[in-house]
Amino acid sequence: MRLTKRYVCAAILITSLFWIIIDFTALFLTGSEKVSLTRNYVENEIFADETTKVKIDYFRKFYKNILNPEPGSAGMEGQAVSNSVNEKAIEDKSFDDYGFNELASSKISLERSIPDNRDSSCFNVDYPVKLSTTSVIVIFHNEAWSVLLRTVHTVLARSPPHMLKEIILVDDASVKEKYGHLGEKLENYVNTLSKVKLIRSPVRVGLTQARLIGADNAVGEVLVFLDSHCEASFGWLEPLLARLQENPKLAVVPDIEVISFKNFEYSSEKGSYNRGIFSWELMFNWGPLPPREKMRRKYESDPIKSPTMAGGLFAMNRKYFFESGAYDRQLTYWGGENVEMSFRLWMCGEGIEIIPCSRVGHVFRERAPYKSPDGSTDHNSIRVAEVWMDEFKEIFYSFRANLKPEQGGDVSERKKLREDLKCKSFKWYLQNIIPELEIPDKYPYGRGDVKNLGTLSCLDTLAQNNQGGKPGLYPCHKMGTNQYFIFTKKFEIWHDGLCLDLSDSDLNAKVKLWPCHKQGGNQKWKHTKSGLIMHESRKKCLEGQGDQILIRACDTNNANQRWLFEHYPFEEKSPNDKDDWL
Repeated sequence: MRLTKRYVCAAILITSLFWIIIDFTALFLTGSEKVSLTRNYVENEIFADETTKVKIDYFRKFYKNILNPEPGSAGMEGQAVSNSVNEKAIEDKSFDDYGFNELASSKISLERSIPDNRDSSCFNVDYPVKLSTTSVIVIFHNEAWSVLLRTVHTVLARSPPHMLKEIILVDDASVKEKYGHLGEKLENYVNTLSKVKLIRSPVRVGLTQARLIGADNAVGEVLVFLDSHCEASFGWLEPLLARLQENPKLAVVPDIEVISFKNFEYSSEKGSYNRGIFSWELMFNWGPLPPREKMRRKYESDPIKSPTMAGGLFAMNRKYFFESGAYDRQLTYWGGENVEMSFRLWMCGEGIEIIPCSRVGHVFRERAPYKSPDGSTDHNSIRVAEVWMDEFKEIFYSFRANLKPEQGGDVSERKKLREDLKCKSFKWYLQNIIPELEIPDKYPYGRGDVKNLGTLSCLDTLAQNNQGGKPGLYPCHKMGTNQYFIFTKKFEIWHDGLCLDLSDSDLNAKVKLWPCHKQGGNQKWKHTKSGLIMHESRKKCLEGQGDQILIRACDTNNANQRWLFEHYPFEEKSPNDKDDWL
């Protein structure tokens, strides 16, 4: 009897376990089916018809915030953040350590709301429903926690997940002893985020080579390079990807919006009216759109053709990035890489476009909080000139007379790349891409530094290279840059598009730098055999006193009014020399 009861109990237990297993299996299968159905639904919604065109707001449903910032908290809607008087010492240290107000930044959510500055026409642009996958590459060295992670978070939160393959952070050998948050703390944080990878360079290699580390490890179809102190806005990625899908031989650049380094206010300025240009010293500058580009564009949403790019934020098709030469692997640290790539993309590919409907905020630092080795930028610029500028490299060397070609190292590999890619000439680039750029006289009346024979100092812009800047005197250094002037055939004293201008003959009047207008008048000077520099209409002369330049009655016996240009090319040229570059 007991045995029978035991068997009955066992049978009941086994039967119960059987049905429990059946129930759990059914539940699991049903749940899996639901997950599968949900996944298939999303994928079908996105990829049902790859030729389907949608407006930018279609993608907004795919964005997912990781954090939930509180409305009204510090910095929301891009508002400025002020620190208290009691925090002044901490604020000052944050400026010293990072070149911006990191204390203010640390009070702001990593996913704060920011102004939407897109033109209304951006919301009428048609985009393919299926776009390429993307690897976002962010290089950092001794970066602040808040700005680095805000870059990561806003990219994650404001990019369609199916387009964002990965974010690759490359640590260019940050100094962990001082910037401890970039060590284990960062590793632990990154491990909590999906799609974010951290690669560390064992030694500092500089921006260009660190970006190549990121690119070499990327798997996305498109590479997007961002600086480590950015904020991505809604709809930032899709316009870049769409344009590259139309033309994979471009580099595309978002409209870069200003985040104040002083208080982290996010600019609310609308409009896209600038493009990248360059100076003959091979420095990047921003410049206004020329009339021909304004006429070519029909809508504010249309791309802007840009002769150069700043280089901090841009996207390229990964395959074409490497086919077209990536970065010159012999460039060192920072500087010149953006100009090199700009020349190459126009001369060998389809060029550079700024995409106004893609907007990314960027902190423009007060100063770089770290240093690159002396001569690294010069080394890079020489390589650019030797490979890409043809006979026009002579203009670069005239501006930088202290530099020699051998300082750039062996460029034969890059010259072969240019040959293999069947690139156009630099003359073609000047005539077709940036014809507005002023090409200096080949044989001007004077060129180089301008020494005052009384003080033995040289005319110098004193870094006031802007409209209204007041030049002065500084010890001669033979490095060109701020001491490089040209006495043109229009009798201007010219420095990188700015001319010495005198609008008053009063003894208290000061010469100033002003955009060259080619009309003579206030900008017409006479350089006499005795060395005087006299204003043609005011009949007054430049006189050096200490570090000042004064306007005085002309006196050939006054050594402080006598000036000597480093070179007088017009007097040195032979009769057979061609008068101009083109």
